[in-house]
Amino acid sequence: MNYQQAWDYLDSLQFHKIKLGLDAMHSFMAKVRNPEQRLKTVHVAGTNGKGSVSVTLLTILSGSGYRVGLYTSPHLSSVRERFRINDTFISEEKFAELATQIREVLGEEKITYFEFTTALAFLWFAEENLDLVVLETGLGGRLDATNIVTPCVSVITNVSMDHEAYLGNTISAVAGEKAGIIKSGIPVVSAVKVGAGLEEVEAASKARGAQLFLYGDSFHSAKEDDGHWQWQGDSSFSGSSYHDLRCSMKGDYQVGNASLALAVIELLKGKGFSVTEEQIRQGLADVQWPGRLENFCLNRKNRKRVVCSGEAGTVSYLLDGAHNPAGVESLVETLKTECRYHKLLLIWGAMADKDLQKTLLPVAELADAIILTKPEGERSAEPELLLQNVPRHLQKRCKLHSSVDDAITEAENLATKDDLILIAGSLYLIGASRKILLGELVA
Repeated sequence: MNYQQAWDYLDSLQFHKIKLGLDAMHSFMAKVRNPEQRLKTVHVAGTNGKGSVSVTLLTILSGSGYRVGLYTSPHLSSVRERFRINDTFISEEKFAELATQIREVLGEEKITYFEFTTALAFLWFAEENLDLVVLETGLGGRLDATNIVTPCVSVITNVSMDHEAYLGNTISAVAGEKAGIIKSGIPVVSAVKVGAGLEEVEAASKARGAQLFLYGDSFHSAKEDDGHWQWQGDSSFSGSSYHDLRCSMKGDYQVGNASLALAVIELLKGKGFSVTEEQIRQGLADVQWPGRLENFCLNRKNRKRVVCSGEAGTVSYLLDGAHNPAGVESLVETLKTECRYHKLLLIWGAMADKDLQKTLLPVAELADAIILTKPEGERSAEPELLLQNVPRHLQKRCKLHSSVDDAITEAENLATKDDLILIAGSLYLIGASRKILLGELVA
């Protein structure tokens, strides 16, 4: 297969619905000699923040001279984004080669989309003589396709409600699934809280003899007077501390995500990794994670990127993949505390299986205009369904567009230089919008 044929074949696997379980992964990986067993990994699970923690680890460690693989999901515009070594995505040629290999090994056997991409990631990373691989779970943890590794460190960012159809309809059930990545004797770094995963993560850690390092207990962060922040570890981290830190990404909650990454770095130092304070400081300043509170400005006429200065003829955008109640809560807090605008113009699209009341409403309440649209995909909610979840008193602010391109044009026509166009609700919408506004991600 060439690259496009390989991608088309992978997309055809979307018809095989989400299937949690490890039997297919164990069976397939055995057929290709278990390349995942030759990798040093950090395994990252959690409801929100997985990607931010993962890309922060990649950025700091690659800036310290290491070759680091990163496997994340979903992608925004190209499937190649899921597979990365340092700053470079997998090439089209290598993707096609490995996809062809997997298909030939499978024969008539079928696996899911995520199982296929996970297998491809393991095969590629095993070829590349890497120092470390950072693996982000796709869904849950216990039965996630990535959960066939024994990592150097396990990470559980946090626990809140999401994917209830697969993970359970209580916090305890969801937390139990996330805690399924905890392995015997492997340290765990987490920001779970009382009543939101702490009890389950503590129990799983104790049962498996895994030392648990908690944010706010084993390590802390604190704001400094000039807007920077500091990280402090307790005696289990030998009292390590870092000062004068700054996160490049918007959102106060990114300090928490970065703190988790720094705790992982400290544990990796005990396994032979060497990272200086200056490399940590520079890495945090360099982190970029497209589509997550991503702020930029474009020239109104040609959509060329410009400095956000409030000049006439420019349009300001904020793209965020918030798609569950906890993510939306963080987005709303950022809008209230870190964003300055005259009017907020909201473009929203979401998956039909999401809790639309708890996600759309908090953002809609802040918006002066609401444009409901639909990214491509069979799971995407129709704009008319989204409208049904908007309170009657806000429906007069709503416009419906089945085309994402038309939705963006509508918002741009409404916007002045002092307004902010917010695009949110689904990473699939972010991917489609970002491609229209900025083109393909290239690495």
